[in-house]
Amino acid sequence: MGGIKIITSNKRAGYDFFLDEKFEAGLVLQGTEVKSLRAGKCTMTESFCDFDRNNELWVKQLHIPPYTFGTYDNHQEDRKRKLLLHEKELSYIQKSLATKGQTLIPTKLYFKGGRVKIEIALAKGKKLHDKRESTKQKEVERKLRQGQYE
Repeated sequence: MGGIKIITSNKRAGYDFFLDEKFEAGLVLQGTEVKSLRAGKCTMTESFCDFDRNNELWVKQLHIPPYTFGTYDNHQEDRKRKLLLHEKELSYIQKSLATKGQTLIPTKLYFKGGRVKIEIALAKGKKLHDKRESTKQKEVERKLRQGQYE
């Protein structure tokens, strides 16, 4: 089995949300989508996960640009893509999303053993004062690393 090769990560997720629990899910993709991902092209800043009426989990607004050398059979860029999880995980996530303020966002997209996996996290939105607090904390940690505070 091969190692993990990260394709893209959602850097805004940690800034906009408190990340609680993380899950690893498989992703149903078409052939040209995989080729485009192997080229390292993907954007997930606006993406989110949602259940449909059949209790299947889907990731929406995950932007995978068309494969450059693709033909007429190229994929749609922003189509919704099905996530593959165990039934217990799906029911747990659905119960957690029923609580107020919880959402499910993708945090990382990567290759693991030749397969495309997505890391999703249960998250709670941050308020403006929480964002200010986390930026102050990062600023202090950065200055400590640089040796400005002693």
